[in-house]
Amino acid sequence: MNYALNKASTNPTEPQGPTKAGLKKLLPLLKEDHLKMIVAVLAILVNSAITLSGPFFVAYAIDHYVVSRNYEGVMMMSGVLIGLYLIGFVTGYIQTAMMGGVAQRMLFNLRNTIFTKLQSLPLAFFNQNKAGDLISRINNDTDKLNQFFSQGLVQFVSNLFMIVGAGIFLLSIHFKLGLAILAPAVSLLFFTRITAAWIRRKNAQSLQAGGGMSAEIQESLDNFKVIVAFNRRDYFREKFKETNESNFKKATSAGYANTIFIPVYGLCSNMAQLITLAYGIHLIAAGDFTVGLLISAFLYTTRFYDPLRHMAALWGSFQLAMATWDRISAILEMKSNLIQLPEGKERSKADKKAPPLLAFHKVHFSYPDGKEVLHDLTFELEAGKTYALVGPTGGGKTTTASLMARLYDPTKGKVFLQGQDIRAVESSVRSEKIGFILQDPFLFSGNVRENLCYGNDELAALSSEALDTELKRFKLDALVSRFEKGLETPVKGSGDTMSLGQRQLIAFMRAVLRNPELLILDEATANIDTVTEQLLEKILKHLPKETTRVIIAHRLNTIENADEIFFINGGTLTRAGSLEHAVDLLLKGKRES
Repeated sequence: MNYALNKASTNPTEPQGPTKAGLKKLLPLLKEDHLKMIVAVLAILVNSAITLSGPFFVAYAIDHYVVSRNYEGVMMMSGVLIGLYLIGFVTGYIQTAMMGGVAQRMLFNLRNTIFTKLQSLPLAFFNQNKAGDLISRINNDTDKLNQFFSQGLVQFVSNLFMIVGAGIFLLSIHFKLGLAILAPAVSLLFFTRITAAWIRRKNAQSLQAGGGMSAEIQESLDNFKVIVAFNRRDYFREKFKETNESNFKKATSAGYANTIFIPVYGLCSNMAQLITLAYGIHLIAAGDFTVGLLISAFLYTTRFYDPLRHMAALWGSFQLAMATWDRISAILEMKSNLIQLPEGKERSKADKKAPPLLAFHKVHFSYPDGKEVLHDLTFELEAGKTYALVGPTGGGKTTTASLMARLYDPTKGKVFLQGQDIRAVESSVRSEKIGFILQDPFLFSGNVRENLCYGNDELAALSSEALDTELKRFKLDALVSRFEKGLETPVKGSGDTMSLGQRQLIAFMRAVLRNPELLILDEATANIDTVTEQLLEKILKHLPKETTRVIIAHRLNTIENADEIFFINGGTLTRAGSLEHAVDLLLKGKRES
């Protein structure tokens, strides 16, 4: 399955993703704030009604009080307007405060939803997408959506009410005059419809470029040691310059697209005001209009076109928000290809009464958009035995181990765990039964103790004394003593303050303490000295007799005591038998490659 988020949207001609269906997914994020949204909408309606009533009262005052010089009436009408405007001030504050709180809660819920979704996606998703781009979607894109929701949406809805209300008042004052005033707005409708997709596309490209720049920065910082070691700051400086220039050009293009409406809408507003004055004076000269109605019509023209000009400024923000939502919903719409089957539905047809611990049956595997890397693998792992996977680099050893732990599913064929299709085994059960020590272990910020207890609730609940007892039971206390402050030794970031060998020791202990039925060691001793390696071998020998071990190693002394050796090269598996035969196959494979 292809999980590349940016592959299909490098040059979109239409907005990506079903916007209406995607926006519906926002509603559950707002379920706790329905009442606040209703109050905000009511406040917007009241505020709009007050603003729209102003020209009506002004026209009435002119025709009934100013012309007749009734100053008491003028003062009374002024008091009415002041009262209305004070109410409008209060409702304006209410709508802003309500929507601001709603937007912050939505941002909080949305980021939680995205992060939860990411945790449900398979390893293939993260292999096909850069971490920097994902960070940009979670942080920057959600923030842009929040900004529009908290600020732009209130203005958008308020302006929409104003436009509709002002249009109705204009038509009611004088129908023909109202039609003439609203005529320029029709051209704006067509202009907006024609340019909307283009603006949204420009914003999508700008956001994608921003995500690419985040990915470039993250990659450069992660590999800064290599940059310094090879003295290639110039190379990464040039790469960043290219990425930054691309981001600058696309951001500038998006900024131009977002502001293109403002002068066009301003021109139409000026034309409408000229129409109001010219046609209104003509009607007054013909005796069909009054000065108060002309002033009222002029004010309503302003009430109609000023919100339109505000909408023009907001339209770019709206298109930006829709483009960010497309990028966010692209993650939310992803589905894991690691399907969970009903328990017990698929079982191995092994003739044995007790099925093997793990079995591959005609397994094939290929990465997305790549050639097949494993071909027709069939083998069994018996409980309590030690197996070794050897072969040249790129032969398929780590991929085979990844299928054992169900980091991926086979393209064809099946993997069985204790006679049951591994896809039917709950992830929590599978993680208890299978321990996997990766080539490059990852550590979390904290200390050694917290890293050892990660993902092991029973271990985390133990007191310091009980944990020490558990470490002694597994013969791990000697390894803990190698750290300066024992279990309290601090670990920063991904463990870069420690040597790779120390990080592998922690990963080794973490896996052993889970007491798994199947323990997979993928070059787990590659960066450890010979003395420590011998100590690890003693620890492995003290594991329960029923524990099955799978060892991937290039050091032949690491696999000399294996019960069975599998040689993997070119995606095929051969039973090597003896260590001597494995060496011959390995040398032959190196010569062929």
